[in-house]
Amino acid sequence: MNDELSNRTSGDADGVDVAALREGIDTRFDAAVEQLKALVAIPGIAWDAFDPAELTRSAEAVAETARAAGLTDVQILRVDQDGVSGGPAVVARRAAAPGKPTVLLYAHHDVQPPGDAAEWASEPFTATHAGERLFGRGAADDKAGIMAHIGALEALDDVLGDDFGVGVTLFIEGEEEAGSPTFRQFLQTHRDLLAADVIVVADSSNWKVGVPALTTSLRGLVDGTIEVQVLDHAVHSGMFGGPVLDAPTLLSRLIATLHDENGSVAVEGLARSEDTAVDYPESDYRTDASVLDGVRLAGTGPLASRLWTQPALSIIGMDVPSVATSSNTLLPRARAKFSLRLAPGSDPAEAMEAVRSHVQRHAPFGARVTFTPGETGAAFATDTAEPAARHALWALEQAWSVNPVESGIGGSIPFIADLMDIYPRAQILVTGVEDPDSRAHSANESLHLGEFRKAMLAEALLLVRINSTGL
Repeated sequence: MNDELSNRTSGDADGVDVAALREGIDTRFDAAVEQLKALVAIPGIAWDAFDPAELTRSAEAVAETARAAGLTDVQILRVDQDGVSGGPAVVARRAAAPGKPTVLLYAHHDVQPPGDAAEWASEPFTATHAGERLFGRGAADDKAGIMAHIGALEALDDVLGDDFGVGVTLFIEGEEEAGSPTFRQFLQTHRDLLAADVIVVADSSNWKVGVPALTTSLRGLVDGTIEVQVLDHAVHSGMFGGPVLDAPTLLSRLIATLHDENGSVAVEGLARSEDTAVDYPESDYRTDASVLDGVRLAGTGPLASRLWTQPALSIIGMDVPSVATSSNTLLPRARAKFSLRLAPGSDPAEAMEAVRSHVQRHAPFGARVTFTPGETGAAFATDTAEPAARHALWALEQAWSVNPVESGIGGSIPFIADLMDIYPRAQILVTGVEDPDSRAHSANESLHLGEFRKAMLAEALLLVRINSTGL
């Protein structure tokens, strides 16, 4: 650490006692990890195939954790949409002192299904400590985000007490992993309750262990299904095969047109850029993404741009018979689901129409192609000149004692577009507790506990900086 940085991180920094807050986080850290373990033990999954009682139990546990942290105005709320009740969200508030801004702290308590238990090295819903990591479904995504908020608030109460006047609204969603189907309706219903000057979304990732990041861009998202039909019904492949190709073969040919010979997305009309503030070393990407030796990477331009500022299209599901149940039959139809990540500057509606136009123009052998649009979500970009972003970058530097990275993320958080629309004047920050080996959504999901401690400190520093210098 250089001397200048050491001076900025060891004691008072712009009126903020960094050392005192660090001690406050350290004092409460073990208890925070135990609270996180208790949350991981509750399999709250917002998908129809899973027990909704567990999701309710998860919300109740989060609400109790918020009360224990000193937030007295705590509610569990749902909204109905199209006759269906949304997931239970926890909202806990503490009003701002006169002249102080309000900060909304977002995370989500619902988690992904565990998947194949055989792929886990430990029980998915038993938080298991191994080395520097805590393993378990939701340990990183996003119950650690909840506890980063809680741990920061508790440390601030310990260190500042009544001198901390920033208003705080804790908003812990209960259906994010199911696509946040009632999120916009929830915001509209509780617009005043959730109104804030700054919104902190703790659901992203840091650059790597030891190097923090502020997520400054997210790709947008459109998805949908493509169905190819060639026959009215299935027929014997020996009696009729040859003059007509089966639907899976033609669907495969259609899918192949979605990328060019370099592997870049070939759909016309999509925004793309090769501009990024930093690059992503290929060796790091291959390790982080578990790319097999010999596999050539797709696309052109800097690797970071291929991840953050260029479109990416994947086929994430197909409806064809499994090998185990296949027979000698020409299949009349086959269907695939696509997921298209959009570069900042893209219009999701225009992108959806671009995919529709592409698949209809490229229908192989005159096959009947049916396009069914799915979800859409806008891309996001942070204005790092805004005060909240400057405060966040300062806080990350103090907590990690290294310069933070202004990082794009290849993924999407579609509900951020709703936040921007409902609260156009709010400054939105996307922060994270994950690292490239957290394996969110996968087997053996984990949280690096050293990074977790620093994430809590960074959030406490961000809040106290807003408290001391404003916006």
